[in-house]
Amino acid sequence: MTHDTSSHDTTSHDTNHDTNGSRTMRIGILGTGAMAAALGGAWVRAGHQVMVGGRDAAAAAATAARIGAAEHGGPAEAARYGEAVLVAVPADAAPLLAKELAPQLAGRTLLDCTVPMAPGADGPALTTAGGTDSVAARLAAAAPEAHVAKVFGICHESIWTLPRPAFEGAPLAVPFCADAPSAAALASELITSMGCAPMPCGGLDRAALLEATAVFAIGVWWSGGEARHAFPAPALAPGAIDD
Repeated sequence: MTHDTSSHDTTSHDTNHDTNGSRTMRIGILGTGAMAAALGGAWVRAGHQVMVGGRDAAAAAATAARIGAAEHGGPAEAARYGEAVLVAVPADAAPLLAKELAPQLAGRTLLDCTVPMAPGADGPALTTAGGTDSVAARLAAAAPEAHVAKVFGICHESIWTLPRPAFEGAPLAVPFCADAPSAAALASELITSMGCAPMPCGGLDRAALLEATAVFAIGVWWSGGEARHAFPAPALAPGAIDD
């Protein structure tokens, strides 16, 4: 495992390709927790080059070693490592970190998997205002020269440890919102490389819907229910036409 302290200039696309023909991306990760490890491991398996960045050098090194990442270092190094940067820190800390790293994040696509959630009287509740307010929107404001995609936050981290997530005969659909066509294209390409199906859900003004969906699903799971049981396909209803 290497600890690279140099400045990486990766604003241009990496032209390497894996054996499946997918482009190899360089992805920096901000964070060393469960989501950082699960998604980072999935990207390593998909053939991408990953750098784990954290303020705790020992934690960054341990996470990188566990998932087989190419490198580890501090947050600033991870921010400028690749064209994509995963924000996998607590939701309330994410905008502050993005503001701190704004110069290094310029020209990159931030992948926001955070869930702004706190315990409430009736279950978990959003900690944002909802509507057009979201952690993703706050990240975009904190690092205005970066692009942002809200993605990967709905599934539990355990799902991303599966080699190629598929359920009931279909690849996992991954919803995302993005603030620019380039960010949407990168998110879609990355999702596809993981063996999943991209599910575009509009611009970043709709990111709050994905955050609320994640909070809803978590509340259902915590109550012992299955969120997927609330969303059967219309085509499965007798005599129905799926339109």
